[in-house]
Amino acid sequence: MQVTVLKVGGNVLNNPPLLSAALDYFAGLSEAAILVHGGGRRASEILREMGREPVMVGGRRVTDAPTLEIVTMVYAGGINKQVVADLQSRGCNAIGLSGADAGAVQAKKRAVGDVDYGFAGDVVAVDAERLLQFLKADLTPVLCPITHDGKGQLLNTNADTIASEAATALARRGAEVSLRYCFELPGVLRDINDPTSVLSPITPAVYRDLRSDGTVAGGMIPKLDNAFNAISAGVQEVIIADLDHMKSGSGTRIIGH
Repeated sequence: MQVTVLKVGGNVLNNPPLLSAALDYFAGLSEAAILVHGGGRRASEILREMGREPVMVGGRRVTDAPTLEIVTMVYAGGINKQVVADLQSRGCNAIGLSGADAGAVQAKKRAVGDVDYGFAGDVVAVDAERLLQFLKADLTPVLCPITHDGKGQLLNTNADTIASEAATALARRGAEVSLRYCFELPGVLRDINDPTSVLSPITPAVYRDLRSDGTVAGGMIPKLDNAFNAISAGVQEVIIADLDHMKSGSGTRIIGH
């Protein structure tokens, strides 16, 4: 089975024309597909409205108990169900899932190290068989970044990681998987102010250099870490780009050597 895993970033979710175009693209795919979404900016806006300043370290959200409650409402509630409704309007029979639903994504609370990320979760397992059952039943999973630990605790997990782990789990079950990260930039840029400076392809050696010289920082680090993890685990292709560059094949392509 051919499967595309498309991850839609927070800035796309917050821009109605960009989101509409991305959902048009997704709903029009001829192969089986899974959508993974984040939604960090909306959660941050609500936190600020409640007098709480969001805390991000290395592109990942520090999640205390009140923050977990808010991100669960935003990610698994408002955003997830709106995306599902939008896909239904396009004839795509979508089913919205958190990691707890059908045990789709189990995680564990991140151990405290130099940073205490609170109720942040690291993926333990993705139930690829369950996802394949949905796909074979002509249901299109829409995964949000809320997971569970199997013991009743919800956890906030990086959406880029969920997309990578889902793609990897499907590849290990024999699916031919394409992983695509759709965000607001044409690709990974050498100069953030120059949209023509797309870096492609990026190999592990190039990535090490980009991190060491500071070209890649913040939220791009977990995105690229997950991209390389997926390629090394058997995912056939990983593309990072905005929708136009994704369609034309001129975004950032990740290769494993």
